[in-house]
Amino acid sequence: MSRFANLLKRVTTHLTQVGAGKQYADPDPPGSTDQFLHSCRGVIHVGANSGQERELYARHGLSVIWIEPIPEVYQELLVNIRDFPEQRAVNALITDVDGAEYTFHVASNAGASSSILDLHHHRDIWPQIDYVSDLRLRSSTLPSAIGAAGVYLDAFDALVIDTQGSELMVLRGAAHILSRFKWIKTEAADFEAYRKCTTVSELTEYLRQFGFCILRREQFAIRPRGGAYWDVLFGRR
Repeated sequence: MSRFANLLKRVTTHLTQVGAGKQYADPDPPGSTDQFLHSCRGVIHVGANSGQERELYARHGLSVIWIEPIPEVYQELLVNIRDFPEQRAVNALITDVDGAEYTFHVASNAGASSSILDLHHHRDIWPQIDYVSDLRLRSSTLPSAIGAAGVYLDAFDALVIDTQGSELMVLRGAAHILSRFKWIKTEAADFEAYRKCTTVSELTEYLRQFGFCILRREQFAIRPRGGAYWDVLFGRR
């Protein structure tokens, strides 16, 4: 059985809910959406925050490009990865266009829930989280940002996106390089957590045209009025 077929066979759902974040007793449990890390060469992680997964990536010996839009958080990220020589950081806001100006809302949880979109039903799960400030940022597409940073794309076959509702914009802006990736992992809700945000069904439909299907998904937060948040791992058929 091929590695990819074996990955499909072992699909499971792992559930946990912990406030405004995700934790696992084992950070890389069997059947999790992180199992692709055993097989990939390198990761481009859009929506880095402070690089919380840096040790996980390092344990797998991976090259990593982190992309973070908030200048202050980017500086924290640089400090956090300074002992990881295979990891680099880029300060950029990734959308589907180059050079557009956006109001970027900075969230109260150390920036983790920050977005270019307005909060909506996100508050049904995490009422304590709000926006505390706004930044005016210019966007880049993913190809433009990594090109400007001199990134050699062939060294990276996994894309991780955690951009709080704008994941589809990131993918659309990267349409002509998506064929370079074997795995795409995203965080997304199946309800309108942010106004007009990307949903799991929209991601699934968009990525289908590039030959991706869902390998695994993990529910990590439940909305009392209906709906949930998911980590979703897509792979090529």
